[in-house]
Amino acid sequence: MRVLLIEDDALIGNGLVAALKSASMTVDWVRDGLAAQEALRDTAYAIALLDLGLPGMDGMAVLKAARQRGVTTPVLVITARDALGDRVAGLDLGADDYLVKPFEVPELLARMRALTRRRAGQATARLETTEAALDTGTHEFSCGGRTERLPAREYALMQALMARPGHILSRAQIEERLYGWGEEVESNAVEVLIHSVRRKFGKGAILNIRGAGWMVPK
Repeated sequence: MRVLLIEDDALIGNGLVAALKSASMTVDWVRDGLAAQEALRDTAYAIALLDLGLPGMDGMAVLKAARQRGVTTPVLVITARDALGDRVAGLDLGADDYLVKPFEVPELLARMRALTRRRAGQATARLETTEAALDTGTHEFSCGGRTERLPAREYALMQALMARPGHILSRAQIEERLYGWGEEVESNAVEVLIHSVRRKFGKGAILNIRGAGWMVPK
């Protein structure tokens, strides 16, 4: 899934980018409030991680402006501000969760999974259809009598498709979810990923809707 990281501290930001990419996520990183506001306006993210102490525009102001514009992206505040008043204010302004620094990466990832499950209406870490299942914690995909832990790009592809079974995603929509800013995307990249998944789990794992895109059956 594609994540927006809003963090001005270079050391923390570099560490989080590495951790999120290791968890098979695509990360766009901005370091000030004005850039964050623009990114939230222009790109659909699965989730945003928002620091509060930002240059240019405070994180609380970024959050308030985004919600006033109708941005529905789940927002997880990550900050050193641990006062009760700050936590209450952030949640009341529209944050979906609040995590105080320093924190452990496994907890951050678990909270992110919980928020994205909630948005998709899922109660557990497993995304399931009649014929397939994807564990968002272990990245294991089961289909056609086979279970395998997916590589990063294949997992991101299946997570995007399994989040809405029966819903067609176009090439552009898939690319938007799988690739971040500045990443070069080859013209057949999506087809290569889909072919790899089908080779392992059978053609029924991903259906091609001619002229429209791809989907997983409900």
